[in-house]
Amino acid sequence: MASDVAIMTDSNCGFMPREGEEMGITVIPMPVLINGDVYYEGKNITTEEFYQALSRGDHVTTSQPSPGDLMDTWRVLLREHREVVCIPMSSGLSSTCQSAVTLAQDEEFAGRVFVVDNHRISVTQAQSVLDAKAMAEDGMSGAAIRDRLEAEAMEATIYITVDTLKYLKKGGRITPAAAAIGTVLNLKPVLTIQGDKLDAFSKSRGFKTAFRTMVKALHRDLDTRLAPQVREGTLKVGMATTLMEPEKLAMWKEEMRQEFPGLELFHLPLTMSIGCHTGPGALGIGAVRYYRKG
Repeated sequence: MASDVAIMTDSNCGFMPREGEEMGITVIPMPVLINGDVYYEGKNITTEEFYQALSRGDHVTTSQPSPGDLMDTWRVLLREHREVVCIPMSSGLSSTCQSAVTLAQDEEFAGRVFVVDNHRISVTQAQSVLDAKAMAEDGMSGAAIRDRLEAEAMEATIYITVDTLKYLKKGGRITPAAAAIGTVLNLKPVLTIQGDKLDAFSKSRGFKTAFRTMVKALHRDLDTRLAPQVREGTLKVGMATTLMEPEKLAMWKEEMRQEFPGLELFHLPLTMSIGCHTGPGALGIGAVRYYRKG
């Protein structure tokens, strides 16, 4: 029998539409524009094709799902479910969330569609989606799921480093002069997402040093503001990557297991909406609270 509450998200979490189907979660693919042509993440463009376009210097941007696509999906889900919980990417990183909140206030959806703004993206957003599904299976209402996810929004942390400064320069996040100096000195910026924005955290000489900087920052978060979740046993660590060689990925996973031996580790691809700013070879690590089923 279908659950009373359907769970819906977008591909910014790292789950693609086909994976969502297998998990009983509806995933809206994010639109990607390449030289003016529209593609849909996980549907008709592969990760390799996306990074080939970036590497060629094609004009690549990401967009948001159309209001029509969102509402049509809600209508389909409401035929089989009493309520829908919709979990878009953080409102601080995209206008998708605010658009969805406004649409959900329409008479057709009010009181039946609950849009969650819990300020997450990538692995932390993915965990919110998994938590919402577990809460629905435990019999929680759409409103209760939204309220719980929003209350726990900041019980997560993400750090990201990049392999090349080319795409941060292209996106205007660093100046051409800073990119030129950084490339010569092999400087790798470490960025952080703490809720709403992608912010600069520090600079390191070389990728391995940047990884050590991220690990140290993550340990500090686990020892301070996320310490209660560590004690409760309700914390996971996550990794997210843009196009990376399998050997490198396996190496970083093993490093993470050694650094955080008592915590479950999960990995998802970094979404294209982040990938267009970071380019291939980027690595993100983080930690997030998870819901323990009753």
